[in-house]
Amino acid sequence: MNLRTKYLGLDLRTPLVPSASPLTENLDHLKRMEDAGASAVVLHSLFEEQIRADRSEAGNGVARNPRDLGETSPDFSFRRNFAAGPDAYLEHLTKAKQSLEIPVIASLNGTTFGGWTTFSKQIAQAGADALELNFYSVPTDAECPAEDIELSYLTLLSTVKAQLKIPVAVKLSPFFTNLMHFARRLQRSGADGLVLFNRFYQPDIPLDDADTTPQMNLSTSSASRLPLRWIAILYGKIGLSLAATSGIHRGRDALKMLMAGADVTMLCSALLRHGIAHLHTVEEEMTDWMEEHEYESVEQLKGRQSQQNSPDPAAFERAQYIRAIGTFHTPPV
Repeated sequence: MNLRTKYLGLDLRTPLVPSASPLTENLDHLKRMEDAGASAVVLHSLFEEQIRADRSEAGNGVARNPRDLGETSPDFSFRRNFAAGPDAYLEHLTKAKQSLEIPVIASLNGTTFGGWTTFSKQIAQAGADALELNFYSVPTDAECPAEDIELSYLTLLSTVKAQLKIPVAVKLSPFFTNLMHFARRLQRSGADGLVLFNRFYQPDIPLDDADTTPQMNLSTSSASRLPLRWIAILYGKIGLSLAATSGIHRGRDALKMLMAGADVTMLCSALLRHGIAHLHTVEEEMTDWMEEHEYESVEQLKGRQSQQNSPDPAAFERAQYIRAIGTFHTPPV
């Protein structure tokens, strides 16, 4: 069975890639992922807020003004002992490259133009095989039009790409008025791939506590529906690698994403819930299904259920919404 695929120009043994998570902060975990069958790994994100907070704590005169730290004003006093600052992150990246035979993809989550450009260059120099730009923000300025937000992303991407020789993927949220149009603009600005989608961890308000608390809820397979739909729409219409993330828990989840048109499927919650060895289980499930249905390779099934190849292209658009509503039957009162 040939499970090989290509992502960001990288030849991978399978489409199974652990995504950025607390698990990839640990070198031993990375080695276990490779042993369990990971074809590449995405390191945990380097957050610019953590870098600036650490420097402030070190007494270098950088003020911890909430306005300087992006949309939240985070308190990092709770953070684990992990590679938070750039030096520790780059050291972790270097060790991962030395220890693993599979590609190592770095992840960067910045807040300022200078932060994105400076740290992306350092990451490339440290030997990353590719870089994932994690565009995670919630615009709240009522005077800032959508075009300005998109243009800032495009300018940032083109600047980062101009100084790097490694491939760059952009991890997006689904909250764009016309995602197809923006995807094409990202391609023209130099993106090599898209990672769909970033999961926004929503806050909660505990009634017995004055503080708003963050909630990190692990995904379920149902979370795959949104990236599944958009990968099926994008497949064949843009010249970018497509990575599916969110809701990849079983072999069937990964297979559905591939049939929609994904080049790779990224796992996070499944590994946090079931352990790193679960990667091998997912691969076995994929292989068993493909043998049963007489598929010989991933390339043979990739995109078969995309909008481009679907006998009913409207199934991925408005008609699907109408049909879904029609399947619900009101229970007797």
